[in-house]
Amino acid sequence: MPSLGADMESGTLVDWRVKPGDAVKRGDVIALVETEKGVIEVEIFESGVIDSLIVQPGEKVPVGTTLALVRSNGGAVETQPPPKPAPAPAVEKKSPAPAVQAPGAIETPRLRISPLARKRAAELGVDLASVVGTGEGGSVTSADVERAAAPSTALKPPPVPKEEPYTAMRRVIAAAMARSKREIPHYYLSAMIDMRCSLDWLGAENGRRPVTKRLLYSVLLIRAAALAAREVPEMNGFWRDGAFQASERVHVGVAISLRQGGLVNPAIHDVDQKGLDELMENMLDLVNRARTGHLRSSEISDGTITVTNLGEQGVEGVFGVIYPPQVALVGFGKITDRPVAMNSMLGIRPILEATLSGDHRVSDGHRGGRFLLAINRLLQEPEKL
Repeated sequence: MPSLGADMESGTLVDWRVKPGDAVKRGDVIALVETEKGVIEVEIFESGVIDSLIVQPGEKVPVGTTLALVRSNGGAVETQPPPKPAPAPAVEKKSPAPAVQAPGAIETPRLRISPLARKRAAELGVDLASVVGTGEGGSVTSADVERAAAPSTALKPPPVPKEEPYTAMRRVIAAAMARSKREIPHYYLSAMIDMRCSLDWLGAENGRRPVTKRLLYSVLLIRAAALAAREVPEMNGFWRDGAFQASERVHVGVAISLRQGGLVNPAIHDVDQKGLDELMENMLDLVNRARTGHLRSSEISDGTITVTNLGEQGVEGVFGVIYPPQVALVGFGKITDRPVAMNSMLGIRPILEATLSGDHRVSDGHRGGRFLLAINRLLQEPEKL
C-alpha cells in the first residue's frame, strides 16, 4: 500500500485493474485505492509481470502492506489457480423421523413450531431449541420467538455511527498539519510584487487567443515559483531520515479545494520544463480530476514544493503550513490596487502579496528572500515564462 501523502495511515483496495500474468510497465494504473481524501489510481513503479495479488478488493490495510508480487524478469509467469475444495458429500434430505422409543430410553417429543414462528426465528436469529412454547400442546408461536429475542436484542451494543467522508478528511488533514507544526521549524517571509507587467502581457496575449486557449494568471505564478525553486534548490525537495534530499525535478503541488469540502494538493510534474500552454492544460485537467476523484498516486506523492493561491477567495496574504516531507510552501493572495511611490510620484499599482513558509532545518531567511526575489523578477518578464 503506497503512502499517498503524509496524512495517510491506511487505505482500502477498491479494485484491481490487472490480473496474474499481465505484463505491466512503469506508470501503468494497476489498482484503485480509497483513502480519506477519495479514490486514487495507483500506478506501478516497476516493469514486469504480475505474479500474484495478495490483497483482495474491500480489504483495508496499513501503508506499507504488500499488495501484489511482480516478477521483473520480463518473462511469462505461470500462474496456478488455487485448488478447488473437494465437494462435500451429498446428503439426502429426509423427512424428520418420528420419535422412537428405544429399549430403556425416554421418548423425546418432537418440537411443534408454527410456520410464522419459524420465519421470525430466522429473521431474529433465535435458536428455536431454547424457546419455550406457550401455544396449544406446547407449540412455539411467533410471540414466543419475539419474547425470546427481546433479551438478546437489548444486550446488543448500539451501532457505531459511521464517520462522514468530509469529517474523516478533516481529521487526517488536522493530524498531518499538527505533525508539520510540531516537527518542522517554520519561518515566514512575504514580499509585495507589482503585477502590472504580468497583467498587461497576459491581457494582450489572451486578446490574440480564442476563448478556449486563454491563460489564467495563476499559471504565471506556478511557473514562476517552479523556476525560482530551480534557482534556489533548498526550497525544492524532501526532509527524510533526518536529512534534506534535494530534488532534481520540480513537481509543483497545487492546493485544490474540493466541492464536498476538504483539500488536496496533487502535483503537476516537471513544471520548470513546460510552457504556459501545456501548464494551463495540465492545471485544468488536474483540478477536474481532483474534484471528480480520478487522481493518480504519483500526483499525490511526488510534489516537491506546494503553491496555494487564495486570491479568488479575497485573501490578500496566506501563510501556509508546510506539507511534509516537503520543505517549502508558497502562498499567493489577491491582486489589489494599492498606492505606491515610484520615481518620487505616488501612483496606484496592482500589488500581489507572495509569501513563503520555509523549513529552518534546510534554509533560512537569506535563502528564502532570494527565492521570493526570483519570483518577483520572473513576473516582471512574463514573456520569458
